[in-house]
Amino acid sequence: MLLAIDIGNTDVVFGVHNRQEWIHQFRIPSDASRRSSDFEAKLRLFFLENNLKIGEFNRAIISSVVPDLKSVLKEMVQQMLGIEPTMIGPEIYEHLKMEIPSPYEIGTDLVCNATYAYYTYQKNCVIVDFGTALTFTVVSGEGKILGVSIAPGLKTAVKSLFSNTAQLPEVPLEMPSSAIGKNTVHAIQAGILWGYVGMVREMIMQIKKEVGEDCIVLATGGLSSILTPLRDEFDEVDKLLTLNGLKIIAEIVHT
Repeated sequence: MLLAIDIGNTDVVFGVHNRQEWIHQFRIPSDASRRSSDFEAKLRLFFLENNLKIGEFNRAIISSVVPDLKSVLKEMVQQMLGIEPTMIGPEIYEHLKMEIPSPYEIGTDLVCNATYAYYTYQKNCVIVDFGTALTFTVVSGEGKILGVSIAPGLKTAVKSLFSNTAQLPEVPLEMPSSAIGKNTVHAIQAGILWGYVGMVREMIMQIKKEVGEDCIVLATGGLSSILTPLRDEFDEVDKLLTLNGLKIIAEIVHT
């Protein structure tokens, strides 16, 4: 089986794939102060609760956008599973039939997203990732990453507003029916969530103007299902898209 690890700014996501499907996912907050033994203890408990045996794993792959946790999770996999994990980075990109500009600068999670899009569709694609940051990764039908656009994520925007104002409360991320706020909570939800609907639509429209209307639009990230008015904008919504990209890279590297 494959253990895929996506180290993001908010959570570390673990995915277990049995060569047919993802059978388990598990999240741990991305606390850079944790040691490898801390992660191992939580993962061992997760394995125990889900009847997963360490000896069943023969592959592991890691993507990280948190430098302080990259070596920590690598050490955890080495000690716990006794295998050497594949680390996503420029040295791996040469195995992909893709052109990746600025390989030392682009986030490895975005490369995983682009890899899934290219190997699945082989058409112009834009991947909208609703994470800690809201990212738009554009990949051509020939496998070239054309570029990335980045904006603050939904939670980041709400947290920033809450942290920098004296009287505004932190609010739940729930799509309001009206863009006109009737109370303080509703006003924040309307401004941010309907504002993000408009931003995402405009970004998709502008990207399609540049690469062509025949462009597949994919959405991923834990918050991808919140902006319900955008559903018709996406050809595919998959919270596991980054993990699927990791799986594809693992298969390419180990063939």
